[in-house]
Amino acid sequence: MSDSDNKVSHTQMANAIRALAMDAVEAANSGHPGMPMGAADVATVLFTRFMKFNPSDPAWPDRDRFVLSAGHGSMLLYALLHLLGYEDMTLDQIRNFRQLGAATAGHPEYGHAAGIETTTGPLGQGLANAVGMAIAERHLAAEFGADIVDHYTYVLAGDGCLMEGISHEAISLAGHLKLSRLIVLFDDNGISIDGPISLSESGDQIERFEAAGWHAERVDGHDPEAIAACAIRRAGLPTVRAL
Repeated sequence: MSDSDNKVSHTQMANAIRALAMDAVEAANSGHPGMPMGAADVATVLFTRFMKFNPSDPAWPDRDRFVLSAGHGSMLLYALLHLLGYEDMTLDQIRNFRQLGAATAGHPEYGHAAGIETTTGPLGQGLANAVGMAIAERHLAAEFGADIVDHYTYVLAGDGCLMEGISHEAISLAGHLKLSRLIVLFDDNGISIDGPISLSESGDQIERFEAAGWHAERVDGHDPEAIAACAIRRAGLPTVRAL
């Protein structure tokens, strides 16, 4: 396959995520289409080039974990699960986004559908849960060996997640423990529901992560090759990519 074919394929997959997110939010007349649309390129690269998973065996113990900490962008996760072939994330579930009784709640709910690793309602909760998952992975690897336990935990977080107090504690602990299989993808779009982030936040998130012992760098979140080339997995330290 040529490079141009790869680019078309990536674009088609990312646009499929965007279309499902837009249509579902429009049909529900409720929800947040911005984050799924903006993060579609990142999600496509992550799930096609890096993530280790099996839709036919979603409970496989050594699968990579994906946590959507920015849970308000839930249609990103639902679109991914549908397009990847998770059986219980049907097109009817997408059509019934945010409707009573549907698996596609406004924020991802653990147990509603395979592939939803944890409930992410309050901002910052998913990031903290992911730190716990990464701790569990390292503990189990030490107990049973890397031949049995060797997976990564990926988190997609937004500005709101990093503004919550719980994120400071979680980031500090992860850096202290050098959780090298924890990767945070930070959707650094500079906007909140009230307006620009500058209304309430002026800190440098890259320096904040570095101060806590993380590897941190900025990446063009709409350039699939830049995303793939940024060494998503950096040995030795937990990693954050600001997109």
